[in-house]
Amino acid sequence: MKRITILMAVFALALTTSCKSDKKETPATESETPVEKTEQFVIKPEGTTVNWTAYKTTAKTPVSGVFTTLNFKPHSGASVQEALNDVEFSIPVSSIFSKDSIRDGKLQKFFFNVMADTEFLKGTLKTTSATEAVATITMNGETHDLPLAYSVTEDRRVSLTGVMQLKDWKALDALGTLHEACLVLHTGADGVSKTWEEVGIKIDTYLREQ
Repeated sequence: MKRITILMAVFALALTTSCKSDKKETPATESETPVEKTEQFVIKPEGTTVNWTAYKTTAKTPVSGVFTTLNFKPHSGASVQEALNDVEFSIPVSSIFSKDSIRDGKLQKFFFNVMADTEFLKGTLKTTSATEAVATITMNGETHDLPLAYSVTEDRRVSLTGVMQLKDWKALDALGTLHEACLVLHTGADGVSKTWEEVGIKIDTYLREQ
């Protein structure tokens, strides 16, 4: 009886050892390294407007409008500066709109059509700091820089503003033709007719998060 008991104990020990050796160890899972997401912002033509303000009479009465068509490829960047930098654009002058079809017709016929190669206004936008940019614009066969100041709101709306001096693009002859066509309309209370040589430019856009 004692021998049987010893044999049973040995058998039980062997069985226990066998079960332990068959048990597979689960390898420790390596901790996953978190991937840092890089924020990207993009500007698109449909979210961008180009506004202009010209002036008439000695009182400098403003006349404002927009270009309803703006062409450029959607451009992105990891910051506001990167998103705005190196945007190449073209604007058909036929898209000028001032809420007055007669005025728009005169602007095309007596101003843009008098100049050279002005089916489109073309250019490139470059940022030079966190608040300043330069638009290099080709108009009337002339290419010059237009300094712009820009600001950004908390909801990523960007506004760029500047003043174009038409003489820099040799457009004063075209301005004179427009002035003659609008002589009476540009006459103020003092009886003097004047068309100003400067045009205010304001570009509004929205930075979408990509």
